[in-house]
Amino acid sequence: MKKIGRGKHIAFYIGSLHKGGAERVFVNLAEYFTKEGYRVTMVTQYRKEDEYSLPEGIARVISEIDEKEITGSRVVNFCRRLKKLHLIWKKYEPDLVLSCIGKNNFMTVVTTMGTRTRPVVSVVGEAREEYPGRVMPMLANLLFPFAAGVILQTERSRNFFSERVGKRAVILPNSLNPDFMKPRYEGERKPQIVSVGRMDANKNHEMMIRAFARLSGKYPEYVLTIYGDGELHSYLKALAEDLGVGERVELPGVIPNVAQRIEKASLFLLTSYSEGVSNALIEALATGLPVIATDVPSGGTVELMTDGVDGLIIPVGDQKALEEAMDRLLGDPVYAQRLGREAVKIQERLAPERVNRLWKEYFDSMMDECFDD
Repeated sequence: MKKIGRGKHIAFYIGSLHKGGAERVFVNLAEYFTKEGYRVTMVTQYRKEDEYSLPEGIARVISEIDEKEITGSRVVNFCRRLKKLHLIWKKYEPDLVLSCIGKNNFMTVVTTMGTRTRPVVSVVGEAREEYPGRVMPMLANLLFPFAAGVILQTERSRNFFSERVGKRAVILPNSLNPDFMKPRYEGERKPQIVSVGRMDANKNHEMMIRAFARLSGKYPEYVLTIYGDGELHSYLKALAEDLGVGERVELPGVIPNVAQRIEKASLFLLTSYSEGVSNALIEALATGLPVIATDVPSGGTVELMTDGVDGLIIPVGDQKALEEAMDRLLGDPVYAQRLGREAVKIQERLAPERVNRLWKEYFDSMMDECFDD
């Protein structure tokens, strides 16, 4: 039945708005759809400190059950969370809800059953990490066909899921942060190598520091600056000291205005073991930095770069390959800058107005089916 006198209503469902890649994507999309005249509701399980702020006009709903409802049984608690989420969809009646990350997708598909809300699930990270073991992939392949839509970020991700899910899935990229939509810096480069990311084992900053230490004698003027924080901050600082490059490895923590901090650097490194499509890598390419990045299993790197054209791609965990790639670019600034000038072209491909339009067209196609039922 066609609805009369009611605009389109989109909901987003995620664990929290704690500052991270997926959270930023959801907030950016919510802001875009609000500006386009859609009604937008942000549903999160929790409210945490240091969250992204929501623009005016976007409703915020917390889906976690009250403390008095929590019991000693995980099964009972889970069922109560499902019921509360189901009641949220019944109360607010969004036409479509977009969810992401692991079990959130499962909960969205299950709780929208019996409502007028159409669920769209998205896989934003490495699929094998979001759905580990044997049970999680089985549940994904069982439940995802009941979703109105499935969004992946890389072509390789299709291979993880069943053929039925893979055929239905669409690839939608993340848009570029508008702060990085500006002309490339063409002045003299600082003798600085940069990286941006949380300091955890997955980012493999240890390999980066070890490779830098090995080349430190050949390039004594260079410093390595790693922006970010995390549980390995102290370990990485001590490692740099032990390797004799403590004074040349800078760990300033989380900083504002990343674009301004990195735009004059000579080289950007991404050494992660796994990523979905790295926002930090997108931003480094858009800045026009010469880039070396690992070929993460999800295909996120090759989705953004072509080896030898707009950056260098190395195998995951291969320190020797990293050293050779760093030596090649530091030793040949002309070649490095040629890669950087090609890299900046990603601004055209991932410009916010272009990418947001793709998301809008996809969402509208989901909702128009509902409006015409």
